[in-house]
Amino acid sequence: MELLLETVALYSLKLAYETEGHSPILRDDPLMGSCDREVFELLIRWGDVAGIQGEIGRCLDLASGAVGGVDTVLGGELHRLAKNFGAAQTIEGLYAPAIILKDYLRDVL
Repeated sequence: MELLLETVALYSLKLAYETEGHSPILRDDPLMGSCDREVFELLIRWGDVAGIQGEIGRCLDLASGAVGGVDTVLGGELHRLAKNFGAAQTIEGLYAPAIILKDYLRDVL
């Protein structure tokens, strides 16, 4: 689960900040900040669903801005998927929406 969450964050930040012709954003990039695997591992261990949703939500907000916001087709769909992720009540409930987010962001990239 930690790797899945880190991948969602990484794809979001790539969408928001990576530009063609520049170095790619990698998992160990300082831009990842508190969205790395170890942080997610701790949040999962603590059962902090809101903390996980907050970290992923911050990254998804950046990605949404990069695709033009919720008034665009891509941004609207990303917003809908983010709401599904935000509605989860348990760690286990985050898994399916996180997979869908990861796949969507990968396709948008």
